[in-house]
Amino acid sequence: MNRVWLALSGAFAAVLLCGHAAQAGCAADPQPCTFALGSYHLILPADADPAKPLPAVMFLHGWGGNGASTIKNTGMMSVIQQRGYAMIAPDGLMDAEANGGSWDFHPDYPGKRDEMAFLKGVADDAAKRFGIDRGRILLAGFSIGGSMTSYIACEDPGAFAAYAPVAGSFWRPHPAACAGPVRLLHTHGWRDATVPLEGRSFNSGAFAQGDVFQAMEIWRAANRCGKAMPQDFDAIGIYWLRRWTGCAEGAALEFALHEGAHGIPKGWATLALDWFEGL
Repeated sequence: MNRVWLALSGAFAAVLLCGHAAQAGCAADPQPCTFALGSYHLILPADADPAKPLPAVMFLHGWGGNGASTIKNTGMMSVIQQRGYAMIAPDGLMDAEANGGSWDFHPDYPGKRDEMAFLKGVADDAAKRFGIDRGRILLAGFSIGGSMTSYIACEDPGAFAAYAPVAGSFWRPHPAACAGPVRLLHTHGWRDATVPLEGRSFNSGAFAQGDVFQAMEIWRAANRCGKAMPQDFDAIGIYWLRRWTGCAEGAALEFALHEGAHGIPKGWATLALDWFEGL
């Protein structure tokens, strides 16, 4: 009898612990969530209903960052949580030159990890452990994280529900073509000197960032938009928006410019979620 009671008590305690973990997620403290391919951080909305699958934003940090630094962006985090989304912040592999994490983003250069498999694995693991709706994850990223986001969208548009790179795009040589259709919102600063709209080279030309305007043309072709020029122009707050219409079924393509420099601009989370929910 005592053995049975102890077993039942242990099982009940395990359920309570799992429920607590699902409510808290895995942030910088305690340790991040880990699985076979790497680690990530996750925070759920304060009023998350365990019975309802949650949408999520998976945000990829910039060069030298990590998932813990991503979730410390309180301005972005508060908007995402208030809108009822979970925040998933994967960890890039440690890079000695970056003095932090980075991404093996360029398909022409061999990497230490299959980032497509890793990011899909993060999404699958979060869906299983925390009740995330696998079909409602917006993949976004800043700087090199934005480049990583762009290459994932180019290779497999169906890997995530939609994509929102910020201040990061393709590097040279640009992809000859991308799979499509894709749902993508690209955000970039007019005064960005770290990742200029036209790109720049490194190490005496050994590496070169791509041209964002050429990237938009690649996306337009992937989405089979009938006209090269966007047909819809708008201004919301600090953003100048260019939208392509008349594209393939299931496609969405929007370009948000702002006059700032290299960074995640004010109000980006609201802009991105409004766009995502309007798809």
